[in-house]
Amino acid sequence: MSRRLPPLNALRAFESAARLGSFSAAAEALHVTHGAISRQVQQLEDWLGFTLFERRGRRVTLNAAGQAYLPALQTAFDGIAGATEALTARRQGRRLQINVTPTLAMHWLLPRLTRFQLRYPGVELRLATSDAAINNQNADFDIAIRRSQEHWRGFVAHAFLAERELPVCSPALLARHPIASVADLTQHTLLHSETRPVAWERWLAAAGAPALQPAATQHFDHYYLALQAAIDGLGVTLGPLPVIEEELASGKLVAPLPGPEVVVKGYCWVVPQSLVGDELVSAFCAWLEEEATGSE
Repeated sequence: MSRRLPPLNALRAFESAARLGSFSAAAEALHVTHGAISRQVQQLEDWLGFTLFERRGRRVTLNAAGQAYLPALQTAFDGIAGATEALTARRQGRRLQINVTPTLAMHWLLPRLTRFQLRYPGVELRLATSDAAINNQNADFDIAIRRSQEHWRGFVAHAFLAERELPVCSPALLARHPIASVADLTQHTLLHSETRPVAWERWLAAAGAPALQPAATQHFDHYYLALQAAIDGLGVTLGPLPVIEEELASGKLVAPLPGPEVVVKGYCWVVPQSLVGDELVSAFCAWLEEEATGSE
């Protein structure tokens, strides 16, 4: 399909003059003369068949047509700039922006990243942690990792890591107050987090003790704080497997009860539609799935 487009230089001159509110400022920004900007804007107006500015001497202001035209033009320029930056970054193959939930970042991803770096030594990984919902307004990443697999418009998501929960605590706490059965949890403080608000309710129901009353409860706004509190001996929390396998293997945490292991929301990688098929992004997603297979 043929596209009917005005001259690019004329569009740039108009956008710059409209954004900066001055032909002189636009000329300085684009490193051309005031006359060049004026001619380019006139060329665009001639091509369109109507004016875009109200001219009062050397002062110009956007008219109604110019005000309507500018936002769409700026969106188009932003899209071109973003696509160009993404394309050149991918061609250089040196950087990946990863956005991941805090708990998974600290307890599962970071201990494994060395293996990815050894496989791809020229890649710079930039890691940010967030629980924020994904949308086109905050998609400042190449790959995000979130719990659950939702349909995010404009993104492709794929589940790669299943998760199961069961009670965990520090060895020192267990030595002071043994846990041989679910009923023994009545002698303990149960640690909750706002990011997993129904975790204990769900697990106790699965364990056949929905009405169990613990000695105390303590709440944290993020799950990684509840997990650290359990490591420090403040109480018992529900530990996600295989996310905390390093803590269990090192003895920082123990799982005193064999179960039940309650299956909960797993993790998925999320990629903007524009990056699907990108070689480096695909390599990192494949590596995530490979690591997850080794964890299960």
